[in-house]
Amino acid sequence: MEVTQVLFNAQSIDGTVRKNAEESLKQFQEQNLPGFLLSLSGELANEEKPVETRKLAGLVLKNALDAKEQHRKFELVQRWLSLDGNAKSQIKACLLTTLTSPVSDARSTASQVIAKVAGIELPHKQWPELIGSLLSNVHQLPAQAKQATLETLGYLCEEVSPDVIDQDQVNKILTAVVQGMSSSEGNTDVRLAATRALYNALGFAQANFSNDMERDYIMRVVCEATLSPEVRIRQAAFECLVSISSTYYEKLAPYIQDIFNITAKAVREDEEPVALQAIEFWSSICDEEIDILEEYGGDFTGDSDIPCFYFIKQALPALVPMLLETLLKQEEDQDQDEGAWNIAMAGGTCLGLVARTVGDDIVPLVVPFIEENISKPDWRQREAATYAFGSILEGPSPEKLIPLVNVALTFMLSALTKDPNSHVKDTTAWTLGRIFEFLHGSVVDSPIISQANCQQIITVLLQSMKDTPNVAEKACGALYFLAQGYEEMGPSSPLTPFFQEIVQSLLTVTHREDAGESRLRTAAYETLNEVVRCSTDETAPLVLQLVPVIMMELHNTLEGQKLSSDEREKQSELQGLLCGCLQVIIQKLGASEPTKYVFMQYADQIMGLFLRVFACRSATVHEEAMLAIGALAYATGADFAKYMPEFYRYLEMGLQNFEEYQVCAVTVGVVGDISRALEEKIVPYCDGIMTQLLKNLSSNQLHRSVKPPIFSCFGDIALAVGEYFEKYLMWAMSALQSAAELSTHIAGDDELVEYTNSLRNGILEAYSGIFQGFKNSPKTQLLIPYAPHILQFLDGIYMEKDMDDVVMKTAIGVLGDLADTLGSHAGSMIQQSVSSKDFLNECLSSEDLMIKESAEWAKLAISRAISV
Repeated sequence: MEVTQVLFNAQSIDGTVRKNAEESLKQFQEQNLPGFLLSLSGELANEEKPVETRKLAGLVLKNALDAKEQHRKFELVQRWLSLDGNAKSQIKACLLTTLTSPVSDARSTASQVIAKVAGIELPHKQWPELIGSLLSNVHQLPAQAKQATLETLGYLCEEVSPDVIDQDQVNKILTAVVQGMSSSEGNTDVRLAATRALYNALGFAQANFSNDMERDYIMRVVCEATLSPEVRIRQAAFECLVSISSTYYEKLAPYIQDIFNITAKAVREDEEPVALQAIEFWSSICDEEIDILEEYGGDFTGDSDIPCFYFIKQALPALVPMLLETLLKQEEDQDQDEGAWNIAMAGGTCLGLVARTVGDDIVPLVVPFIEENISKPDWRQREAATYAFGSILEGPSPEKLIPLVNVALTFMLSALTKDPNSHVKDTTAWTLGRIFEFLHGSVVDSPIISQANCQQIITVLLQSMKDTPNVAEKACGALYFLAQGYEEMGPSSPLTPFFQEIVQSLLTVTHREDAGESRLRTAAYETLNEVVRCSTDETAPLVLQLVPVIMMELHNTLEGQKLSSDEREKQSELQGLLCGCLQVIIQKLGASEPTKYVFMQYADQIMGLFLRVFACRSATVHEEAMLAIGALAYATGADFAKYMPEFYRYLEMGLQNFEEYQVCAVTVGVVGDISRALEEKIVPYCDGIMTQLLKNLSSNQLHRSVKPPIFSCFGDIALAVGEYFEKYLMWAMSALQSAAELSTHIAGDDELVEYTNSLRNGILEAYSGIFQGFKNSPKTQLLIPYAPHILQFLDGIYMEKDMDDVVMKTAIGVLGDLADTLGSHAGSMIQQSVSSKDFLNECLSSEDLMIKESAEWAKLAISRAISV
């Protein structure tokens, strides 16, 4: 069949026709890949063909080069690299000719595909002539070829990393892009493509931004583009400024005054998409300064790479009034719309960031605005004043804010019930939540909530939960933080007298007809969980009464007959909320002996319900039910063994779920909980569990974040089964050893360092569990051959100097476990190891008490091992 027809059919309204066409494309691709890709590129380049099939041909081609999942992407890259050279040259030639097509959809699709090919080939030093030939296009007419070429350069910069293109070519790309942006460029499409391309190319411009003349030129052109008559160019230019503000913060000082003038004008006068980016510029500067100030405190000693220029502090007197004006530009229905984002919301968000950047200095600039508008007849003014107040509650000191809150609290409680406008109520409830989040609880010296107003606060919040869903959801949020603030308050909580009433109101909310709107049902359960979690022993009998109530709710979700897929999703979500609630209740009641004893009468029924929740899903394991079972295992201890025969298959199913890797990670954690609960009673299940865990480690399809918990889980199992672990020792140790080698020589970004530390911690927890598990058993000598490698690993991570406190504590613990379990066998090895002594001394003098305690213990174990 002719490929055009197949591509047509693939877009047919008729499902059968479409399915057949997709099947044909799939077969063609499997039987003759070069032919398949060639015919697609030919279709895309062919001016005779209809635009729909050209566009789809390009899309299919693009999907043959790239995929979201890492392992699939890797396969596609390898597949392209091993393709016949002639075929590749022909495909690339077709793509390049399409850039001059009169049809804009064809050009744009070709741009994306060229960038994908470049993303594969340039790092392998292939297609070296590409950038040169693109640049020669830029200087040619017609304008549309120029536009497509600039678009391609933009996509290309998005696909490849800066080290792949040498500086000489970077300079040429930037020159072409910046020329295309300049106001002398008559064609709007060309100028827009150039401005968007610069956005992607900024990461390549490090050297150019370090050169004053080049930087001045780029900044001038970007600032000019913010004044273009075309709104899309103005928006794209401001997007460039936002990116520059975070990438080149330290280079902005000479331009900041001009940028302020440009952004202020845009915020006041320009269309919304442009104004939003202009506000985003200042939000981005706040983010930079918050990071710098958090990282280095206020004092910039030699170790600060980037000083703080205090741009926000300098701009305050002009910036705050500009942001306050935006708060009055609300939209009528923004509270009902989940994804709403407009000038007022952006302005309030930025005001909140400014408050976190400058602290107390913002308060006197905002208070007059609040006082002036809070009682005005126009709802917009009342809402803006409330929003301004809520926005500045994080950042300034409690000393500065509490006097204001004490004055405002009664007013706001009255507004929440009496204000005629729903917007004002919504924002008032949100602001109360912020007051309780930042200014209530053990962090604050002078409490804002007294015996006198506690009753009023609760009455108002419970009343407010009957309001429209968006207001009720915010009221739940406020109650959440109110409960959280009392968590550390000792044996008696001011909420105790209201506990029954609060729980009842929250359960009523979950049954509202409209509880599906504005996340209301979820918020009510989250708040219920927090109220239970922060409750005291006084209310334990009431928490016990809640158990059968929630069990009944969960039972009701299992009764539903045939459900549509939409209903099934809702049912699953509700089951998740109820399992989450039971998890919190189990943890609460399991924490003290008397309540645990009473609670156990429900354990069998609860476990039965969890198993039924699993049974009503065919392929996937229910994550929240799994977590709740972990809590139940922890509470029931060795008695949990009776549930294992029925539960085991779901455990296995969870461990095999690579697609939803969070489910897999949660299941691994639950295996740890069950090991701690069952101890040697887990032995009958160990073969299956260990086999699956080792399989998971060797798979390249499992998300890397699941690997650290798997290692910790080895430790839990070894600790539970003791010398019985001998059966798995060789396999486990070899997996640990290769992971340990991977985790020592790491240079990378913060994310990679963080992952490496979690990996090291998992490996160390495994070693620790294995050594403690074998202690005092006749088989300890089996561990001796592994000791040198473990000491070498400890040396390695000590030398790298990038371990966090958690790893430090676990590592010094492992050194102690080694000495404690192996005794004199370990003594001499530890004495000979490169850094054990330095490491121990460093931990002994640590400020962190946990590290210090571990080190004291390790010191004792080592001295015993050496003196034997």
